[in-house]
Amino acid sequence: MEKFKGILKKEIERIDSLKISKRHEKVIKSFTQGSSPRAIIDGKEYVLFNSNDYLGFRFHKSLKSAEAEKAAIYGVGSGGVRFISGTLAVHKDLERAIAKFHGREDALILSSAFSANLGIIHALIKGQSIDSLVSGNVLVISDELNHRSIIDGIRVANLAKEQRKIFKHLDHEDLGKLLEDNKGRFSRALIITDGIFSMLGEAQNISKINEKIREYRPFYPEGIILVMDDAHGVGCFGETGRGCEEVSGENVDLLIGTFGKAFGVEGGYAVGEKILIDYLRESVATYIYSNPPSPGSSAAAIESIKILNSPEGRNLLEALRENIKLFKAKMNQAGFKFAADSNHPIQPILIGSAEKAKLLVEKMYDGGIAVTSINYPVVPKGFDEIRVQICALHSKEDILNFVSKCTLYAAELSILNHPEAAYG
Repeated sequence: MEKFKGILKKEIERIDSLKISKRHEKVIKSFTQGSSPRAIIDGKEYVLFNSNDYLGFRFHKSLKSAEAEKAAIYGVGSGGVRFISGTLAVHKDLERAIAKFHGREDALILSSAFSANLGIIHALIKGQSIDSLVSGNVLVISDELNHRSIIDGIRVANLAKEQRKIFKHLDHEDLGKLLEDNKGRFSRALIITDGIFSMLGEAQNISKINEKIREYRPFYPEGIILVMDDAHGVGCFGETGRGCEEVSGENVDLLIGTFGKAFGVEGGYAVGEKILIDYLRESVATYIYSNPPSPGSSAAAIESIKILNSPEGRNLLEALRENIKLFKAKMNQAGFKFAADSNHPIQPILIGSAEKAKLLVEKMYDGGIAVTSINYPVVPKGFDEIRVQICALHSKEDILNFVSKCTLYAAELSILNHPEAAYG
């Protein structure tokens, strides 16, 4: 063990030397009250521009009340896994609510979207028992910028190299070429993609993928299955917050989402046809052998769906869109470049240097603004960015203050003269 600890020490030193460490976390002690809550960290107030809570639902009094009410009935935990004693009425209520929200036949909920991807992707690639009728003769095709949870879900299946393919980011002609090159070789194909890509805020074009699926479906006897993780899209993207499906005007076969971002709570889910969800209930290890979300969280998620479907929800979505529009306009005027042209709350400011990105974040933090730098290996080397996340609760003054301070500090660091660039 002593030799291994020495190796770990050197690895931590290597990470620190690259200025990409993540373990030094800012601890939020509380939040201020009001229409635009501030985080209290070490006794100082901060405006969060790095939160996934795009609509501010985690502060909503209706969600808090719903959580407390169900905790009083069921307790604070589920008490077990689903197939033993952990299925509560509120879990079934949430599954019905999220299925209806997406216009699907059925849904299942899990402890997180990460665990959903791990278990579901594995179960769709191959059967989960030695006598399963679901073969592993499958071609898996993944967008090159997919989230780590998708990558790990594919890795867990331990596929042969020839069964794993990656298509260039948002390049649907490259996707078509992979389907063409492998037709007649596999029983089925599984295409997996993010909806909103979390480092760039870019949206996948479902209709273009479906065009390729219709073209090549005859060459895969069991069909071509399209799975999308729209964790960052659902709840905050599209006219009514239905995510990339709403924007594209087309559906995927299986949609994976989270209650931990725009819905303001926690837990993951998947929606689709009943036969597909039934199979997943029998096969997904992270569903079968892990506790579901707490009853309180499940009740709060139901409440967030109700609000999103109401005039209040539509007003929040409109406020969010206006904030995004204002932020983009002011940052462009200030001379900043973006790593991608995003209409999503994720706005990636291109920096190009891990060290400068980290220094800019530190200066912003000293100025009362919390924002996050994204560095290699999460993004390619030389494309380090500041990932800004806009919230519906941000005031106009919050956004203008961000732009003003970011412009000042970036000038001090000679960042505004970075080269034109984008990746993907």
